Amino acid sequence: MSLHENLSRRKFLYESGCGFGGLALAAMLAGDSDASASTATSNGVLQALHHPPRAKRVIQLFMAGAASHIDLWDHKPALEKHHGEDSDFGEPVEAFQNGLGPWMKSPFEFRPYGECGKMLSDAVAPLGACADDIAFIHNVIGKTGVHSTATYLQATGFQLPGFPGMGAWVTYGLGSLNENLPTFVVLPDHRGFASNGPKNWGSGFLPASTQGTIVFPQRENPIDDLMPQANFVSAGTDRATYDLLRQLNRQHESVHPGDSRLDARIRSYELAAKMQLSAPEALDISGEPEHILKLYGLDRPVSTYPEEINAPEEIEYFGRKCLIARRLIERGVRFVQIWSGNDNGFPRRNWDSHEDLQRDHGPLAMGMATGTAALIQDLKQRGLLEDTIILWTTEFGRMPSSQGGTGRDHNPYVFTNWLCGGGIRGGQSYGPSDEWGYKPLDRSQPTEVYDIHATILHQLGIDHERLTYRSDGIDRRLTDVHGHVIQPLI
Repeated sequence: MSLHENLSRRKFLYESGCGFGGLALAAMLAGDSDASASTATSNGVLQALHHPPRAKRVIQLFMAGAASHIDLWDHKPALEKHHGEDSDFGEPVEAFQNGLGPWMKSPFEFRPYGECGKMLSDAVAPLGACADDIAFIHNVIGKTGVHSTATYLQATGFQLPGFPGMGAWVTYGLGSLNENLPTFVVLPDHRGFASNGPKNWGSGFLPASTQGTIVFPQRENPIDDLMPQANFVSAGTDRATYDLLRQLNRQHESVHPGDSRLDARIRSYELAAKMQLSAPEALDISGEPEHILKLYGLDRPVSTYPEEINAPEEIEYFGRKCLIARRLIERGVRFVQIWSGNDNGFPRRNWDSHEDLQRDHGPLAMGMATGTAALIQDLKQRGLLEDTIILWTTEFGRMPSSQGGTGRDHNPYVFTNWLCGGGIRGGQSYGPSDEWGYKPLDRSQPTEVYDIHATILHQLGIDHERLTYRSDGIDRRLTDVHGHVIQPLI
């Protein structure tokens, strides 16, 4: 390969989405000349992008606690017609708690939006402006009604801990598009972590450097340990500390070569030094114009909020994370994960609406929909939506029957995900659920998380069956031994 060809190929891979530190780029520099026929070797090195990508980056929106598909996106006239009647599923049903009460219609009205006429509930009305950009997948099924394992499945592709999050896989396969910020950033709920906490975005058996970096943008100290907090630390002592650490780390590396944990630690310190300058600028929204702040619902901040769940709080905090996500991807962050809802507690602060669905889902949905609609419209007007995939997901859905009169129990048998941007064809609803929203209409052909992940990797230029990493004698991959690309969405 000539120098001109090499440089041209570097430019293609970078512009098509394979950035600094990416495995495809590393293999390209080694002289691989076939960008179309590629595979992952035993140590996980991806030889090149498997096909031209449509997207470069991903923003994942995760609703912790299980958001109800039939109260947000999946309109069910049968529940309105038979509201209050004894629920008859026509088969034995295994409920998580005692959620097999009468059929319950949604407490929110549904209305058509967009040229596609998509029926959306009033709880997510702001997203009506984006209905023609979104592809809804209504026949997603899970494997369990337990929050922790179901969250693992959606976040990592496996029900057990110890597996890399999807963002870690994307980081491993494609590398970074910047040199001054993390490749994978996680924006948790402002109240704390959801089920499993950082295990949802851990690196698992992949190199430790692929794990997500946690940022709480609304806190006084958004990134733990990034800046010295002690008043006796000066610029000089800070620099001397880095120098000493570098010396000790290199000594350890000479004795223990190939330890990815040490390499990740060294790289984290090097990145942290750059982030001390880049991160504050990326997280500072004070320079955003007034119309953008208003779009995200950030034009009327409040100093304190009531203890009970409320829409203004959800709008401000979720909208802030969505705006930060836009600023991060503009600066080359590859994968951003935004969480709504923390782990279980009372009063409810997540989507697990066993007691009162309207009380919990109403404010959470309005906050999510306001921020998400702003994000989609903002990316679109900046020309970023065309190569950015937005994934909306939750660990499972909720039952069409009632629990305690006003709540809903867990439903892992069917729920909704949706995709937007990055070459996804919007304005469609794929894979209907049955008339009650209990199971897929076609039970023989449901959609699983593996299919969602396979489709996202495909849009990023990766064949999900060929991005592997050998661990404990097994060539592991994000989609395990399952998954297919959902072609009608592309």
